[in-house]
Parts: sequence; C-alpha cells; structure tokens
Amino acid sequence: MDIQRTSKKKLQILRSIGSATASAELRNLGLRDSHISGISSITPSKAIAGNAVTLQFMPRREDQYPDGNEYLDPESQLHRHVLYEAQEGDVVVVDARSDMSSGIFGEMMLSYLKGKKGAGVVVDGCIRDSAYAKELGLGIWVRGTTPNWHAQTNIFPFGVNVPVACGNRLVFPGDVIIADDDGAVVVPSAYVDPLIEAGTTHAEWEEFSRGRLLEGGDLRKYYPLRSDAIQEYEEWKKEKG
Repeated sequence: MDIQRTSKKKLQILRSIGSATASAELRNLGLRDSHISGISSITPSKAIAGNAVTLQFMPRREDQYPDGNEYLDPESQLHRHVLYEAQEGDVVVVDARSDMSSGIFGEMMLSYLKGKKGAGVVVDGCIRDSAYAKELGLGIWVRGTTPNWHAQTNIFPFGVNVPVACGNRLVFPGDVIIADDDGAVVVPSAYVDPLIEAGTTHAEWEEFSRGRLLEGGDLRKYYPLRSDAIQEYEEWKKEKG
C-alpha cells in the first residue's frame, strides 16, 4: 500500500499542537474519539508526529506459523518487514491484539528503526529489552514490557501496511500519529489540514489565557475566552507580531 507522507513542516506543527489539543479539535471536526487507548509512554517528555506504517498480528495457529526458534528463517518474519518500509520520521503502529506476553520489538529491531531515523513506535502490546529501548531516543508507547520474543506465545505477524486496530482505533497506513506524555492520537490524512488550522488557533489563545491566569485573571473570563476578553486577546496577538 502506497503511503502519501505529510510534509515535515506540517508534522512539526502537529507535534507542537500535541495530543490533548488534537483530540479536542478532532472531536470538534467530527471524530468523537481519536485516542489510541490503553497505551502509555515509557519515554517521558518525548513528543512526536509522524506518518503511520502498520503491522498486524493474529492469534497463533500452528499451520500458519509453526513453532520455531527466534532466529529461524528471519526474512519470513513480517515484524522485520514493517521496519524495512519505514522512512525518516515514520511511526510504526502495531496491532498486537493487546497481548501482554509477546515482545513485538527488542533492542536490535528498535536500533534499526533509530538508525533509519524513525520517530517511534506505538504498540498495542509489549516490547522487550526495555532498559536499552528507553535510551535510544525513539518515542515508545506500549501497554507493557515482557522478556519474550515477538511470536513466542500467542500471536504472530500477519500483515504489513494494512489497516489495523490499535488501542481500539482504526489506523490506516499514512495516517498521522501525534504522541506525547498524554498518550497517542490518530489523525486521518484528510483531517491534517483542518486540524492544523483549528489546533494552531486553539494553542494560540490558550497561550494567551494561560498567561492571564498565571497573573491572577478570572477563570470565567479567560478559559474559554469570554466575549469581553476577545479584544484583549487580539491586542496581545498584535503585540506578539
């Protein structure tokens, strides 16, 4: 599946907007819930925005994926192939069926993604080698960690760059993922430009309101902006240039 990637400039804006504002504004744009639920960051203060490349797991069935050694026939292992598809700035999004016993990626696979300048991974499941992974500089959002390798127990990799369900959210290859300490949000490609417009305005007036509240301003007036605060806000924008 061909991926139409978002420009670096737009991704930078989306990263600065952040997951909380993105979630709120996407709801205003008609998406009731864009939050990829059940996962959290193990790389505090890391914030990313990038296009999704996807990996789908299925329940293990021996006629489809026979039991074997971790290093047996490595090129048949699709969890490698999603990394081959990843480009600079991409986010690897994995439907691991919320499985808590298989480590989808370990230090070698994550090191390879880092070397390709990937932005990070969002896994509805686990990784392993977490101590090393946290030091790589990638953004990592997962349900947990495990010592097991990717197909050691209940699941096996089934598809690359196909639509997936991650944290109960539908993710298509090429969708934008915004992720930070609050969590991860999926932005459908068609919503990128409207979100940038709405989210930039939102972030701007919140910056103004935050400043006024820190000065002791009235919460009822400044959050959200009441009509009698609009002129003050417009003057603040002019001063900022």
